Amino acid sequence: MATIYDIAEKLGISPSTVSRALSGRGYCKEETRKRILQAAEELDYAPDQSAKMLKTRVSNKVLFAVPDLCNPFYFDMIQGINEVLDPYGYLLILMDTKNRLDEEKRAIQLLREKYADGMIMVSFHFCDENIEMINRLNSPVVLTNKYVSPVGKDRFHYVWVDTQLGIKEVVRHFVSQGMNRIGYIGGRFHEQTGRERYEGYREGLEEAGLTLHADWVQEGDYTEQGGYLAGLSLLSGGKPLPEAVVCANDLMAYGFLRACEEQQIRVPEDLLLAGMDNLSLSSRTSPKLTSVSLRAEVIGRTAAEMLVRRLNGSEQRIDNVKLLPELIVRDSSVSRRLAP
Repeated sequence: MATIYDIAEKLGISPSTVSRALSGRGYCKEETRKRILQAAEELDYAPDQSAKMLKTRVSNKVLFAVPDLCNPFYFDMIQGINEVLDPYGYLLILMDTKNRLDEEKRAIQLLREKYADGMIMVSFHFCDENIEMINRLNSPVVLTNKYVSPVGKDRFHYVWVDTQLGIKEVVRHFVSQGMNRIGYIGGRFHEQTGRERYEGYREGLEEAGLTLHADWVQEGDYTEQGGYLAGLSLLSGGKPLPEAVVCANDLMAYGFLRACEEQQIRVPEDLLLAGMDNLSLSSRTSPKLTSVSLRAEVIGRTAAEMLVRRLNGSEQRIDNVKLLPELIVRDSSVSRRLAP
């Protein structure tokens, strides 16, 4: 691969002149600049990014760490992030942490090693060790979950959607149609995200004066297969069935629909159903799935804007951002009892 020294030798000029012409920084005669650019093309010159990074300590890369690379919810987030990063010349690097704490730590360590200039992180494992590692970083981090350390003085920022309220809105939607037996399929309850969404379900029942039945609550893993297995467990065994079920994300709701089909339970005729995330596929399932929109693209765009301000050394105060969910009602959650 050609270097600036090869171009300088070919044209009989100094390497510093070649460097100024190629970088666009510093004075260089227009005629000389054109000759240099032409020679660079002829020699198939490409800048050595690793050498540039060693000199400037800037990679022009942003790390985006997600817990499940196969979840289409993050595709919309990527679109929002790239809308902001592209004009600044940042390259987005995607990392799948596989919903594992050790992989999240690895992502933090990569940032510590200057693999990227900053990171946007979707985390399910908030613990003292994890947060302490982030707070020790010299590079900016934006989380897409709300977290405030007990001691405060956190060095990261966050943008978040009130998913607890979103699940509660689904329960209210079911109750408004006269549903009293409401089930729930959630994520792992020991994780912050799973715990928050479960609390929305519990508070929704409490608000309506309804009893929480353990038989109607299942723990899943936010995957379609997890929703399917949780659905089989909830729907089988000869116990009374709920009249409605809320799933903590759309993927599990898709799996639950498959379980209903196998058990010959019709949605919404026999049982109402709703999910969360409002994936594009949810408007094309049969029946069309009611879901809570978490505004994934807005999350991504907002997180990227906060990160860019940090990367550019903005001295203005950066406030953490709360977004409100929106219930999108479709066929799967509308009772036929109320049909005219």
